Parts: sequence; structure tokens; C-alpha cells
Amino acid sequence: MKFTIDRTKFINQTNNVQRAISSKTTIPILTGMKLDLAENGLTITGSNSDISITAFISKEDADNDLTIESTGSIVLPAKFFNEIIKKLPGDNFELEVLDNNQTLIKSGVSEFTINGLDANNYPHLPEVETEDQLVFPTDLFKEVVNQTVIAVSNQESRPVLTGVNFIINPDGLTSVATDSHRLAQRKINITSDEEYNLIIPGKSLTELVRTIDDSVKEISMAISENQVLFSFDNVMFYSRLLDGRYPETDRLIPDDSNTTLKFDSSSLLSSVERASLLSHESRNNVIKLEIKGDEKKATLFGNSPEVGTVEEVLDFEDLEGDDLEISFNPDYLKDALRSFGGSTDIEVSFTSALHPFTIRPVENKDNFVQLITPVRTF
Repeated sequence: MKFTIDRTKFINQTNNVQRAISSKTTIPILTGMKLDLAENGLTITGSNSDISITAFISKEDADNDLTIESTGSIVLPAKFFNEIIKKLPGDNFELEVLDNNQTLIKSGVSEFTINGLDANNYPHLPEVETEDQLVFPTDLFKEVVNQTVIAVSNQESRPVLTGVNFIINPDGLTSVATDSHRLAQRKINITSDEEYNLIIPGKSLTELVRTIDDSVKEISMAISENQVLFSFDNVMFYSRLLDGRYPETDRLIPDDSNTTLKFDSSSLLSSVERASLLSHESRNNVIKLEIKGDEKKATLFGNSPEVGTVEEVLDFEDLEGDDLEISFNPDYLKDALRSFGGSTDIEVSFTSALHPFTIRPVENKDNFVQLITPVRTF
């Protein structure tokens, strides 16, 4: 196996593949990066058994400056290999596999020899049928993920809650996540004749969104029994699916409310950030919202016995309903408000001091909802 290639183009793709490679794996060969050179180009693969990423560099694309002398495959230690390529002096580099999987890397005045592994021992990638694929505009897909993945659980005691539940049918796509303290649900008009109900790990979706370049216009999704495959711009991103049944979350979202407030999301976010400066210093990390319907007044209170107190009268656009005092974790509300992306008119609806409250955009309020469970302080 021997080739030369443009170093920058190569690094762009290895950076993507590197996201799937972990140094903490029980399968030693998975700490490596697999290079597979065929007549039409170079395929680079990384995997940690939960996610696998492949990137293809085509010989046909002149920008890649890929010259192939002999085909073959090798697995190289990802950490050292990546660092070597990044620090090479030239614009191009040459890679050649010698006897006993030793690999020679040359560029300018530099020459490295590193020990590789037999690529035949590298695990096979999952097989996912790509005939029936869903196609998303990239911006919309990223938005859906960013608005829901914030609510996945970090606790492995209930594995299904560490993922985002995607329900896809002829009516559209619903994605929902909850850690039992908060919930995020987004609906979009992407339909499928087939009905799917799958749970994608939140960590996989986070890495996927980081991998998608801003220049990518569309992303395709193909689903198999226990894997999902996302394809875009010569990159294939595989993720395992979580086993189990996701809880019925629709019943958790209240249909009506007794008190509603309308805010600009960025204005409310700034107020909550200030109020939480002190709450973070206390053990329970709670702030209180006091609403006085008759006076048309809403006030946030933060308190830390060690530091002091904060009180802020909120600037809102409309207030309707009953008086209310409710306490909650400010970090959950900050995450929810950031998910609206900039300045958006939102409606915050309350039922009672001990029932979850919802945050929705004023426009398209049926398509997106964030729900937060209050904290009992008495």
C-alpha cells in the first residue's frame, strides 16, 4: 500500500473520524484508525463500538491530490498518527506500508516509521440498508437535535433515557428527550410511509452534529434493526440504537394552564443567568419565581446563605392568570431558553407550584415544547 495525498484534505477527514475513536476501549485495535486504499480512493474508519465513522477521499477530486501507487489497508495508532500528520512540514505527504505492517510516512525533510496492525482484524462495520432513506435539510436536523438532546439523562440506571426518541410516521417526525426532571419535544414535517420508533444515544447525536460541516446542505438517515446510518458529504456516521421502550411522554405535557407569561427569550435568559449567580453557591441550586397577577408583576429570587440574595423584577410582554410562587433549577431553564436560538417570543405556562411548567415559542407553539419540573422547597 502506497500513496501520496494533500495533507490538509487528509486532516479534514481524519478530524471527523477521530470523533469515533476512544483511548478507553476494551478492544485494543479500536484505538487505531483504519486506512483502506482502493483504486477509486481512500476510506478512513474509526469506531468505538457505539459509533463508527467513515470518510472517503476520492481519487477523482483533483483538490485531494491523491496519487495511488499500490492499494491495501492498515490500522495505525490514531493518537500518534494524527499528531504526526498535523505536524509534518510539507503540503503533501507520502505513506507506504512496509513488511510486518510497519508504515513509513514522509514529507519534506521528515520521515517517520510507526508500527501498524493488520486491518483484517478490524471489526466489520454494521450493515444498514440504504434504499429507504429520510433526507433532512442540515440546518433543520441540527436544530431538532440541539433542542432535544439537552434533556437526555446522564444516569445509566435507565439507559433509554440517555437517548432521544425519534417517532417517524406518515404524520411527521417527533423527537423527544427527558431525564424525568425536564422534557424537550420537537415536531417537524418530515414524513415516512414506514413507521419507526427508535432511540438514538444522546452522545451519538452530539458527536454527529459536531461532525457536520456548515457547508453540508442535506443529511440522509437510514435505519436498521439496531443501527442508524447518517450520510453526508463523503462521510458515513453509524450509531447503535438503544434497546427498550421509551416512556409515553405525551401525558406529561399539560393541556391547560392557570398562569401564563410572555417573554423575549434572550431577556429572560439574562435575568435567570443573573439570579443563578448566587444559587450556584448554595447546595440546592434553586431559584424562586413569584408572580402577582393583580399587580402584573413577576420577580425572580436567588439565595445563598453563604453569599447573599438577589432579587430581579422581570421584564415581560404579557401576564395573565393567578398568583403563583414556584421554585426550580435555573440551569434547566437556561438550557431550555438557549435552545430557542437567539431572541424569540416565548410563552411560559404554569398550572400550579408543584406541577411542571412549559416553555413554547409564541409562533408554532404546537411544534416545540420544553417542560421543567419544579423543586419542592417546603
